[in-house]
Amino acid sequence: MSLDFFINAAYFVAAVMFIYGLKAMSSPVKARAGIIWAGAAMLLAILVTFIHPMVVGNYLLMITAIFAGSLAAWYTGRKVAMTDMPQMIALYNGMGGGAAGAIAAVELLKLFSGQVAMDMATIILAVLGGVIGSVAFTGSLIAFAKLQGWMRKTPRFSGQQALNMLLSLFTVVLGALIIVQGPDPMLLALFFASALLLGILITIPIGGADMPVVISLYNALTGLAVGFEGYVLQNPAMMVAGMVVGAAGTLLTLLMAKSMNRPVSNVLFAGFGKTDEDAQGGPATGEMKSIDANDAAIQMAYSDKVVIVPGYGMAVGQAQHKIWELTQLLQARGVKVSFAIHPVAGRMPGHMNVLLAEAGVPYDLIFDLEDINAQFPNTDVALVIGANDVVNPAARRDTSSPIYGMPILDVDKARNCIVIKRGQGTGFSGIENLLFFEDNTRMCYGDAQKVAQGLIAGVKSLG
Repeated sequence: MSLDFFINAAYFVAAVMFIYGLKAMSSPVKARAGIIWAGAAMLLAILVTFIHPMVVGNYLLMITAIFAGSLAAWYTGRKVAMTDMPQMIALYNGMGGGAAGAIAAVELLKLFSGQVAMDMATIILAVLGGVIGSVAFTGSLIAFAKLQGWMRKTPRFSGQQALNMLLSLFTVVLGALIIVQGPDPMLLALFFASALLLGILITIPIGGADMPVVISLYNALTGLAVGFEGYVLQNPAMMVAGMVVGAAGTLLTLLMAKSMNRPVSNVLFAGFGKTDEDAQGGPATGEMKSIDANDAAIQMAYSDKVVIVPGYGMAVGQAQHKIWELTQLLQARGVKVSFAIHPVAGRMPGHMNVLLAEAGVPYDLIFDLEDINAQFPNTDVALVIGANDVVNPAARRDTSSPIYGMPILDVDKARNCIVIKRGQGTGFSGIENLLFFEDNTRMCYGDAQKVAQGLIAGVKSLG
């Protein structure tokens, strides 16, 4: 058995493990096992790479990089709060895109210096992977900055779309010149600088409420770039892993955009030239009516059916454990409790599912929008925890609203609706929520965890 056969067989096994791991991650029950399988696949691919003929002599650099990356991942995995998980995912995804771009740059420089030979198809894929990875890298960094709160404004200016189109065309022309004339170092530097700047300029105007779709899109682009560079390196594990991640990210992006009733192009480009104030929609009428935690607890305790709708406010307050404790108390009183999850709730794909799983909420209590909406008219109390756009009736009623036509959770159709919210602001997207002014809605103001503690105390006081 030759060394090449052993290496390729190991890469094939790693690729199969990647696919199985991703498949398992589609189920909450098997997600943990899927992560372990994918991690084992990565470990196998790394170990096999140490005996690959192309990397002989680079062991010290490889070990240093692996140690530094592992240390950073271990530290952040231990220290980063669940509320900061979206920006950490955006950052990590950006690192993947940046790595793919770096591989493209190194291989194209090797081609220029005559160290390697490439056919035309390989050069084209190297250039495509380089530009896609670079855009995903800087775009993900901007998404991280927005989610982290470092960029609280959404900078927009007249002609921004035209500028981005010109920059895109310029980048394409540079890439074509590299393919036709060869990768001159100065040309390469200009090409990658243009691609990196393009990722920044594309992402800067996108509002924070669209970040879940943006993160998913850049995840898909990173996977695609990794797949292309896997072909350049003739690494089967990279090719398969990149294609699988790219395909999964693309499907998820399309699903989330559909859940917002918007094409991906609208998410990326529709905001150009508009200010945040332009996206408010029509004015709300009426007034917000408040309720204290004790009265809200009594109302839920004497209900037959309660549906809980978590949003980013639950993540900020880290209230998921208290909400699960409240749920158990209500169930002990014979109340039927369910959880309703919108596909774009929170600030990353699956954000609310992750929080509820962390708290130990059984999977059979969690329902998607399509499965739960028909139940709201028969629901006594809908408890909304820090959600905004995903429960805003303006999506059905106000044609001037930027979210008009977006599928929402129909909490306004419940007999009673209680909204836990820190204040009377419009929320992350800046769109006024008509739900807050409904006759059947009561606002319970305060931090989600403190309010949840008040709800728990109120239910316990009933005996």
